[in-house]
Amino acid sequence: MFTLYGIDESGSCMIEIALQRCGVQWCRVDAASWAEGEGSDALARINPLKQVPTLVTPDGQVLTESAAILVHLGLEFPASELLSGNRGQILRGLVYIAANCYSAIGIIDYPQRWLGDVNEALQTQLVNGTRRYLHQAWVVFADQFAEQLFAPSGQPNALGLMAAAVSRWDDARKALSALAPSFAQTLARVDADPIVAPVFARHWPQWEVS
Repeated sequence: MFTLYGIDESGSCMIEIALQRCGVQWCRVDAASWAEGEGSDALARINPLKQVPTLVTPDGQVLTESAAILVHLGLEFPASELLSGNRGQILRGLVYIAANCYSAIGIIDYPQRWLGDVNEALQTQLVNGTRRYLHQAWVVFADQFAEQLFAPSGQPNALGLMAAAVSRWDDARKALSALAPSFAQTLARVDADPIVAPVFARHWPQWEVS
């Protein structure tokens, strides 16, 4: 059985969907760097950064980094279609999100990691500037990858899952609705997939594009 360390409203949602697509047995342990409890303590023992998602395979291998986990599952379970489509562009897009979007969200959520003990005004300036960068990075993503989010069968591939999940943070969907509306509609198609929709609804029961 696979063991997924994660928590609601986090990147673990895309791995939950991927595991369902792979047709494997798995369980989730509630854990995160910002949550206290036995699950988070157990996570710290295998991943000192307490990142979520963290996936432990049946043979005991520890996998971290959402993009890497999705690629691993797509390669191990090709019938899942997680890597179906233009594989080069899927891989490029996964790394793009990790490098440009996930990293920006980390700054927005934890500016003190980079600034240390400084005044609140400077932290606010960093957060606002990083959010502007994040939204522009999504616009560039829309221009480059809009046609790469689905397998030939019509199912969202790994890139579609990651884009739809990560774009739910820091008003990215709102920005895309204004700046790249056709791409925002493409992400809504991912949201509506019959496997994706119930997982997203459980992670974000009150979510809507504002």
